[in-house]
Amino acid sequence: MRKPFLPTGRVVGTHGVRGMLRVQPWCDTPAVLCEFATLYTAPEERAAVRVCAARQHGNLVLLQLEGVETVEAAEGLRGRTLYAARRDLKLEEGRYLIDDLLGCRVNDADTGALLGTLCEVSATGANDVWHVERDGKIYLVPAIEEVIVSVDPDAEVIVLRPLKGIFDDAD
Repeated sequence: MRKPFLPTGRVVGTHGVRGMLRVQPWCDTPAVLCEFATLYTAPEERAAVRVCAARQHGNLVLLQLEGVETVEAAEGLRGRTLYAARRDLKLEEGRYLIDDLLGCRVNDADTGALLGTLCEVSATGANDVWHVERDGKIYLVPAIEEVIVSVDPDAEVIVLRPLKGIFDDAD
């Protein structure tokens, strides 16, 4: 089941004396976090807080949240994870949230064999690398068009055509 609230970043400090927060974003880019009008201080509807201002500041985001008007109030949120409601996310066709892919079965496109389960995703710059766990061993798979055949987070299935040597001892 897809989670209705997704972690988007962590409050790492304050900025100034008027309650602005410094947030480490967990999005594709810091700019994505700046697009939300409402964030949540817990993964539930009643934890909603309106975003009054947001701007990118290097690799961080500076956020001003409604009701957080002093450095002391902002300091009280240090270390807190901020969430976004799934319904507020706008994803392009063929784009998925990492959270929705974790735990998906990974099958071979040609044989149908179970290759393992997606357990982690690493961002490397050029492309993401998917960590597929099978029998206690982790296999690293480049998340590129030549390898990914299909992704169906609703069915929790990913179909790959792995590069030679990733899942076997072929040279």
